Amino acid sequence: MPVQVTAALIRRDGRYLITLRPEGSHLSGHWEFPGGKLDPGETLEECVVREVEEETGLRIRVEEKAAEVVHHYPEMSVHLHFFNCRPVEGKAEPIGCAEVAWVDREELGAYRFPPADARLIEDIAAGRID
Repeated sequence: MPVQVTAALIRRDGRYLITLRPEGSHLSGHWEFPGGKLDPGETLEECVVREVEEETGLRIRVEEKAAEVVHHYPEMSVHLHFFNCRPVEGKAEPIGCAEVAWVDREELGAYRFPPADARLIEDIAAGRID
């Protein structure tokens, strides 16, 4: 059974918030949209809000689901739920991640993302996901 994971597509001034996975974590050294694993009893929306705040200190508002991806890594399978979100309060800082960056959609392809995010990155860069 795939691990349920949420991720936030947070835009501010036309740029997306991405975070760098910390050393020692699964896929360390990869950039990603902030988010994480679903806790028991938690909704997907609650999970993405909690994870973004834990990783970056930023409070967000979930708008709608943007995409879903199921990806099979050798060590595990993940079911990713991507949500369009807006920042509400605070400033994004690297609290539970190694770095944060605000990136234009055209620049996303220059960053090393996990394989599960490849199609989503293409869709965002092409304007199919806003």
